[in-house]
Amino acid sequence: MKLVLFDIDQTILHSGGAGERALTLALRERFGREETLDNIEIAGKTDVWIAHRIFEAHGIEPHPENVAKFLDGYIEHLRRELGRNEGRLLPGFPEILEALARLPNVAVGLLTGNLRRGAELKLGHYGVLDYFRFGAFADDSHERNLLGPFARKRAIEAHGTDFPDGDIYVIGDTPHDIACAKAIHARSVGVATGRYSRAALEAAGADYVFDDLSDVEGVIRRLMIADL
Repeated sequence: MKLVLFDIDQTILHSGGAGERALTLALRERFGREETLDNIEIAGKTDVWIAHRIFEAHGIEPHPENVAKFLDGYIEHLRRELGRNEGRLLPGFPEILEALARLPNVAVGLLTGNLRRGAELKLGHYGVLDYFRFGAFADDSHERNLLGPFARKRAIEAHGTDFPDGDIYVIGDTPHDIACAKAIHARSVGVATGRYSRAALEAAGADYVFDDLSDVEGVIRRLMIADL
């Protein structure tokens, strides 16, 4: 079997800024601080890592109670902001998820920097949550490169079989996703639908790079998953 692990933001969907807005609202509500996020790296990072960087910028002690307080506020605001921002599924979705679901030798999961609750809210809002039975999230580790083994372990539990390194594909829009794939010796698939160009993803060492995933049949065949 093949294992295909998707990033969420700027790979599957664009939330229209709902996530960033929820972060700033949570910081204001829970800690009385204002933040534009201009100097905080968001793309490809985990929600917990982002929380620590925001705390560092504002001199807030990053002990577990403060982090939980902030992230709980983020989730509350995210739930509301998703309905207030004009987000969308990116090209190729949900079609590529439908195509992969029809293939008996392919398992599909998530490898994302989102908290599990945030991932479920985003994917549910855009109608694609049911395609994913398992995944790895920011709840598992604040370091993106440590998430791969969690996703692989849950894939094994869900499907009752292991997945050789060469049969695991990590699909994302940032060099951090490429690095995360390489950390577990998986095949890295860059998609230039976020802030990083095709050239930047190639320079990061992606095994495959696509402008987007709109050519569903072409993408799947190129990845050598299966013929449709």
